[in-house]
Amino acid sequence: MSDWSKVTRPIPVPNEWTKPFWDSAKKNILSLQRCQQCHHFQHPPYATCVNCMSIDLKFEPVEGKGSIYAYTIMYHTGDKRFASAVPYASIIVELDAAPGALMAGNLLDAPYTQAKVGRRVEVVFDPLNEDFTLPQFRLAP
Repeated sequence: MSDWSKVTRPIPVPNEWTKPFWDSAKKNILSLQRCQQCHHFQHPPYATCVNCMSIDLKFEPVEGKGSIYAYTIMYHTGDKRFASAVPYASIIVELDAAPGALMAGNLLDAPYTQAKVGRRVEVVFDPLNEDFTLPQFRLAP
């Protein structure tokens, strides 16, 4: 399995659209942006709804269970901070509670060979420091 214990991840720089996502993650809550007009969930957050262009957007908590939509195996890294984790699975997850909203993350606590399209995963919260917690994924039981 990948050794994430020696990885020093980059720290996010929130903006006006992403700050509510990071504030929720710090509390171990997964919240995604949802259009109040057409009810479409979207991720990453934007200034307007990607479905209907409304600006009436709010963050709502969602259950962090879903399926691997796509993945790639990282055998090399351009950033030396990730060297101890190589090889690892970088995954895109479609959440059950937010169809169409795709989240990127890494598959933790499993060999990278376990990443398969359609495989069930659940969110886990990985503290980066006192201010930021990163939502990641592990295989669902």
